[in-house]
Amino acid sequence: MNDRSRKRLLLSLLVTFLIFVGEVVGGLMSHSLSLLSDAGHVLTDAFALGLSLMALLVMRRPSDYKATYGYQRIGLLAALINGVSLVLIAIFIFIEAYKRFYAPPEINSSVMLSIATAGLAGNLVMAWILGHKHDDLNMKSAWLHVVGDTVSSVGVIIAGVIIRITGWVPADTIASGLVGCMIIIGGTRVIKEALWILLDLSPLGFHAEDLSRMIGGLPGVRGVHDVHVWSIGHGIPAFSGHVQVHDQKISEADVIREEIEHMLAHEGIRHAVIQMECADCCSNDLFCRIDPSTGAAHHH
Repeated sequence: MNDRSRKRLLLSLLVTFLIFVGEVVGGLMSHSLSLLSDAGHVLTDAFALGLSLMALLVMRRPSDYKATYGYQRIGLLAALINGVSLVLIAIFIFIEAYKRFYAPPEINSSVMLSIATAGLAGNLVMAWILGHKHDDLNMKSAWLHVVGDTVSSVGVIIAGVIIRITGWVPADTIASGLVGCMIIIGGTRVIKEALWILLDLSPLGFHAEDLSRMIGGLPGVRGVHDVHVWSIGHGIPAFSGHVQVHDQKISEADVIREEIEHMLAHEGIRHAVIQMECADCCSNDLFCRIDPSTGAAHHH
């Protein structure tokens, strides 16, 4: 994250606010639920971008005694709130769409089309500002909000065209339902990814048993146990484990540890805590901890 990301969020937040005001006014004037639904989605966009901006400022703080891993997960918390907000707004849209399906109001398609087209243009500008490549889930969730709203604007425009040509008012209700589906799919995806990291589950693509097997295949390694794989933040996998070496390899413990760290880095894990142990040199079947700096074995 850098100053460029902050400027992109600020500019996107301004554009989002303008779109929201326009769609609320246009939705009320035209009596279009799909347009008001899109305005609701835009409101969550503003909320998402605001939270992302605040999280960005907090995440820039260096690690300290209170947060030794840093403040990476503040962004995850913001992403989780964003995802929940999306699901809630989708539920509201479904309820209102159900009501209007049986009692559709008269809709001003001209106002609906003009406002939806302006909203689409604004969403495309925001999508271009935020870009599509992101290094953290916080920015990704904000971008997903904008992309989902862009698709929603297209649906509103299509519904407006149908109403304008055929006069079939239920098209507006159907479009709002589709908007709700888009919102809830994106929201549940963000919630899943955020919870996956917050619950310290293994990052996708990494398997503790596979890593243990790879480490166990290195020369001098007798066994691996107490292996843990988790994420410090989005895209920041971490590893910890105890590695047993043969007594003949005690003096090479530091070399073996460096080989393991290099292998893990090649797999994409650059944060690793490795406890070296002697498997044979201790009596009573107790493990020994090896001091890599001296090669000495210390009894537990």
